[in-house]
Amino acid sequence: MTDPQIVLAQRVQQALAAAFGAEHADADPLIRPSQFADFQANVAMSLAKRLRRSPREVAQALAAELSDFPGTVEVSGPGFLNITLDDSWIAGEATGMLRDPRAGVGTVTPAQTVVIDYSAPNAAKEMHVGHLRTTIVGDALARVHEHVGNTVIRQNHLGDWGTPFGMLIEHLLDIGEETAVAQLEAGMGTEFYQAARAKFDGDDGFKARSRTRVTTLQSGDADTLRLWHVFMDATVRYFNKVYGMLGVTLTDADIAGESMYNPMLAKACDDLEAAGVAVLSEGALCLFPPGFTGSDDKPLPLIIRKSDGGYGYASTDMAAIRYRVHDLKADRILYVVGADQALHFRMVFAAAQQAGWLPDTVSAEHVQIGMMLGKDGRRFKTRSGESIKLMELLQEAVERASAAIAERGYDEATRAEIAQAVGMGAVKYADLSVSHDSEYVFDFDRMLKFTGNTGPYMQYATARIRSIFRKAGVMPADADGAIVPAEPAERALALHLLRFGALVEQVATASEPHALCAFLFETASLFSTFYEECPVAKDGVDAETKRQRLALCALTLRVLEAGLDLLGVPVPERM
Repeated sequence: MTDPQIVLAQRVQQALAAAFGAEHADADPLIRPSQFADFQANVAMSLAKRLRRSPREVAQALAAELSDFPGTVEVSGPGFLNITLDDSWIAGEATGMLRDPRAGVGTVTPAQTVVIDYSAPNAAKEMHVGHLRTTIVGDALARVHEHVGNTVIRQNHLGDWGTPFGMLIEHLLDIGEETAVAQLEAGMGTEFYQAARAKFDGDDGFKARSRTRVTTLQSGDADTLRLWHVFMDATVRYFNKVYGMLGVTLTDADIAGESMYNPMLAKACDDLEAAGVAVLSEGALCLFPPGFTGSDDKPLPLIIRKSDGGYGYASTDMAAIRYRVHDLKADRILYVVGADQALHFRMVFAAAQQAGWLPDTVSAEHVQIGMMLGKDGRRFKTRSGESIKLMELLQEAVERASAAIAERGYDEATRAEIAQAVGMGAVKYADLSVSHDSEYVFDFDRMLKFTGNTGPYMQYATARIRSIFRKAGVMPADADGAIVPAEPAERALALHLLRFGALVEQVATASEPHALCAFLFETASLFSTFYEECPVAKDGVDAETKRQRLALCALTLRVLEAGLDLLGVPVPERM
């Protein structure tokens, strides 16, 4: 059950070696979908000059070597190869895919340990819409990597340490632990922070206490650490409510916040200085990775210890990258973080390589997340200019989804269950369907539509297939007949489904969840055409045709459900 395009590429490369010598076997066959056949190979056009032969002559030599191919190969125009697969080959591959428990998705060899840094809200403030994309994209990548056989280590790099915690702990003491915990568990982190900040700015006594509290926190004072844990535990309980509503796979065991690396920072700085990689510059300990200059053309510093002895993001990120390589044994590290941090991560990666902490055998990649915009094309905020609370946004999605299905006659419990799935599916799919590094317009009206490339449309497509099976009186798991694509719409759908396994591997390799969304949308569209043109269980359809078409329906359902599950999009039984 291999992607036909990959099968063709391999066969054309074999033909290149046979026709022109082994030195040409690694040439890109340039296989593309074609409107004149299933696929078109354009390699003859690019190779002709090297061979000093005409493109058409090269194409004819390749066609001769492909005479035993399961299909037809024709030379077209100046030297294109038009390739049409045999229906029997498609039928055999599609039937095999239906009977494969993994629906054609293989496992990578060798498997890798993939560390994925994602979500990472700041514990000093509320989770806002800016955390939505990093959470959704990171979780989809974690699901995909696990599905293809990699060992995934999720790292929720919480902002849970630093100077703000002095004033936050003092404010907690002022209002009482019970009141503070209630506020934090209710998602009032921003309000809590703002109240503490107002006192810090307006009350010199509070400011002095806060600064002293930072010192006791950093020195490991037992009572201060207990208060910090009270604050953090309440905050994490609220984060988990958001994660639970979104249906992401992060757990408390995945938390690896800034506080975790605090004990490592002094040694990291000492080691870098001893190795001669870090140097003092204007009182601060800095790394100067090669190739980075500022607007004044002077080398750009990565400050790992400030002149006052304090540490910052670069300090933590350097310690984290060493920990992930040395302790977690990562083969690949994905940082699912905003695109505005691109320069920072390029410098951290370069500095880690310079220090020998990031060897060539380990890949560190910044999966850049573009900004979320409102319909006005500006950063998505409330009318007063504040960041929108993520929980409020998700609750509104569910309320709008509930209104959208209000006229469908469901009882209250069923309606609530479907609305939850549709609301979360709409939000997540709308995000994942665009390239993660591009800006993204958040628009409830568009994402909740039941037409077009939306979550509700994809969910409806699966529900419609299930309804076919209910009417036919057959369970999808029992539809195990051979797939025989006799009609053009059947053939187009079956041929497309064969790409699923390779597509999932591509998503893992290139960190492109949007490619999976595009594939699933095309799957649903091709199924819609098939359903309109090829009756499945209507009167007049003979038993064998019905069995064959139900098998194709079953394979389509499995691919849609598997793909949506990899994206973290819930699939309700009915819509």
